[in-house]
Amino acid sequence: METKAKRDPHVWEALISIVALVLFISLAIVKYESDAQVPILLGVMVAALIGIKAGFKWSEIESGMLNGITNSLQAIVILGVIGILIGVWIQSGVVPTLLYYGLKILSPKIFLPATVIICAVTSLATGTSWGTAGTIGIALIGIGEGLGFPLPIVAGAVLSGAYFGDKMSPLSDTTNLAPAMVGTDLYTHIRHMSYTTGVTMGLTLIIECVLNYMYAGGNTDLEAVSQITSGLSNQFSINPLLIIPPAVVMILAYKRIPALPGIAAGIVSAAILGIIFQGSSFGDILSVSWSGYASNTGMATIDNLLSKGGFESMLYTISIVICAMMYGGIMEHTNQLRVVIAKVLQKANSARSLITATILTAIGSNLILCDQYMSIVMTGKMYAQAYKDMDLHPKNLSRAVEDSATVTANLVPWNTGGAYMTATLGVATIAYLPFNFFCWLSPIVSMMFGWFNITIHGIDKEPKSGDRQ
Repeated sequence: METKAKRDPHVWEALISIVALVLFISLAIVKYESDAQVPILLGVMVAALIGIKAGFKWSEIESGMLNGITNSLQAIVILGVIGILIGVWIQSGVVPTLLYYGLKILSPKIFLPATVIICAVTSLATGTSWGTAGTIGIALIGIGEGLGFPLPIVAGAVLSGAYFGDKMSPLSDTTNLAPAMVGTDLYTHIRHMSYTTGVTMGLTLIIECVLNYMYAGGNTDLEAVSQITSGLSNQFSINPLLIIPPAVVMILAYKRIPALPGIAAGIVSAAILGIIFQGSSFGDILSVSWSGYASNTGMATIDNLLSKGGFESMLYTISIVICAMMYGGIMEHTNQLRVVIAKVLQKANSARSLITATILTAIGSNLILCDQYMSIVMTGKMYAQAYKDMDLHPKNLSRAVEDSATVTANLVPWNTGGAYMTATLGVATIAYLPFNFFCWLSPIVSMMFGWFNITIHGIDKEPKSGDRQ
């Protein structure tokens, strides 16, 4: 029996895989209000069949799936450890202390813009949007609910600030990865991003100020806030020393200690302080590490705020990540995404169309490959030569990639970014998406810079070292 010759899939074949995934997930979520795991697996089946039709052996397709899962293992481990951190931080009084002081200090009149700025500074100092959301973000979500702000709006403000820092911090892995993929240096990349990012951040803060006026407007129920702070102080021993664990995590991140050891240090330090200040036993720590903390104060607001965390709470999200990365692995290994991008490149005959195509490809990659790192690598590698052919400096490409791939991952429910933020903040991706202004404005602003030829530099126009850009 002759073996079928392997070939690249036709564009129409690759589009079948893409449309099938989007259709299955849309029907499940919108029409049947079901979960995404099985629809994604149906998309996996379609992508596998297309791969087989193109001559790929099952062993190659299976290898692609496993490679996809392998690429997500770090994210999966971090998800589980963050779940443990949340449970331990609540049990030990860290999160209640942050909520208590936050409610005392933050005014409803400036809460939303202040949230954006606090998260931006934290993420800029640590280089991680995930770490910012899993620490300061959780506390701000609780404070916002206590002040009467809708949770999706608060989550949007948290993520807007967190992803500003993730884009602009020299400590961020995505900020280092993007220029490395296209052939420019880190600080050239950051300086070039400052144009589009500055405009986007300015627009975001203006919108947040307007929203803050609409939802605060001096009508906040301060009695309800007082009841929450009293309830927190009755249930937990509130002490300024309980701010140490978040400080430990941020300092270690700033020192460029890898994420897992840094988070582990935050867990251990919180557990020790919990034993000292809350009288927690080792058994209590083990229990909340797995199943999370269950608040039973009788006050619905506090119980909703504090009943969360634990490794178990992340298993649903981990299952989505595994299914999504199986699909992304097949699409990459069988070249289905590559043939679609190659078709797009045929139409990109100007700088503005090339930049637009880059941004749309990165967003599409987040939808299909389900991981921002894969999106950055794939888009950067696929378009690098096209930018050279048009005599465009590679920093234009690295900026377009980060303005799209990095910030839109958390807007896709089945992407590792969206799945993580939903599990961590407790707000559905679809719910916070309209209010995550920074993340969906970034690609729009970046495309406008391309359309109007604003700060689009050619290779021969690159300023010399030391010149202002």
